[in-house]
Amino acid sequence: MAVAIAAVPVMACSAAESSSPPSKSTDGASSAPGEATGDATGKPQAGARRRPFTISFGGDVHFEGMLRNRLADPGTALGPIASVLRRADLAMVNLETAITQGGTPAPGKQYTFRAPATALTALKAAGVDVASMANNHGMDYMEGGLRDSLAAIRRARFPIVGIGKNAAEAYRPFRKVVNGNRVAIIGATQVLDSQFVQAWTATPTKGGLASAKDEARLIQAVRQARRTSDTVIVHLHWGTELQKCPNQAQLALAPKLIAAGADVIVGGHAHILLGSGYMQGRYVNYGMGNFVFYNSGPQTGTTGVLTLTINGRKVLKDGWTPARISGGVPVPLTGAARTQAVAGWKSLRGCAGLGATP
Repeated sequence: MAVAIAAVPVMACSAAESSSPPSKSTDGASSAPGEATGDATGKPQAGARRRPFTISFGGDVHFEGMLRNRLADPGTALGPIASVLRRADLAMVNLETAITQGGTPAPGKQYTFRAPATALTALKAAGVDVASMANNHGMDYMEGGLRDSLAAIRRARFPIVGIGKNAAEAYRPFRKVVNGNRVAIIGATQVLDSQFVQAWTATPTKGGLASAKDEARLIQAVRQARRTSDTVIVHLHWGTELQKCPNQAQLALAPKLIAAGADVIVGGHAHILLGSGYMQGRYVNYGMGNFVFYNSGPQTGTTGVLTLTINGRKVLKDGWTPARISGGVPVPLTGAARTQAVAGWKSLRGCAGLGATP
C-alpha cells in the first residue's frame, strides 16, 4: 500500500479479548519464504486431538521515519501492542517494506520503503510468527532489494509468505500444526502499480511476489492447501486507499477464494479500517489499516488487533483489541475510548455485507 493521510474510524473488541488466549504453541518453525513446518504433509502427531486455537492479525508495518530509531532496540520496537500479539497461538502482520539497505529505488515511485534485517528481529521479539511481503512495497528496491530480502529472511529463519525466488515459493503457504490443527497461510497482493506488475510478479523462473491479479494461480494455491490442511487462511493486500468500503475487486475475489477452500481471508492496503465478519460461514476482513506506521491522523492512526478463535474450518469467534498509533506504534485503548472504538469497528460491517455471526 502507499502512504495515506487519513483513516477510517477505529473499531471494536469482542468476547475473545476478555479471556486470555492460550500461550503460543511451539510446534514447528519456518526458515524460508513459504517453507512448510512440521512433517512433509503438515499432519499432526499421531493421537493428537484438535482443539481451538487463536490467531491475531495486525495491519501494515514498516520502519521508516521515526520508526527506524526503534530498531536500535528490536526487542521493544513494536511497543505495548506486543503483549496482545504474544497471547495468541499465532500472530501475523503485513510487512510493507523491502528488507535491504541496498538495491535501487523503484523508478518513479513516490514512496519507497526499506528496512534493515533487524526489522525481522523486531517482529519475532514482539510475538509475530509469520508476515506477508506480498504488497505494493515488497519490491520497492527492485531485483537487488528482492535478493537482499530473501537472503535476510533465510538468515533470520523468520517465516514470510507472498514472496520468493520463483512462483512456487511465493505462493507456497506457511504451515504449522497448532493444537492439532493443520494451519496453512497463503499471502498474495491484489494491488501493484501498473508499471511494475510484470517486473514484480513471481513466475516459474523469476523471483517476485505472489499476485492475486492472477486469480487462477492464487485459487490453485488455495485448493492445493485445502487438500492437506484443516484451516486455510489467505492474507491479501487489497482495497482502495482511504475508501472505507470494499471495492469491486475485493467483493469479486472473496467469494471465489471461499469456494476454493479458504476459511479466513484477511488483508489491508487502504490505511484505514474496513469491515470484518462472516461470509458464507467463513470469515473475511477487508482492511486492517496501519499498524506500526508513521501515519497517525484521525483515521490513519486508528488501528488494533483482530483475534480469531478457530477450530478446523470453523471460526468460533472474533475479537477486536482497539488501539491508537502514537509515535508510530499502536497503543491499546482502555475505558470509554475502547468501548467506543469497538462499536465503531463493528459498524464497519454494514457496507461490507458481512455478518456478525456465522
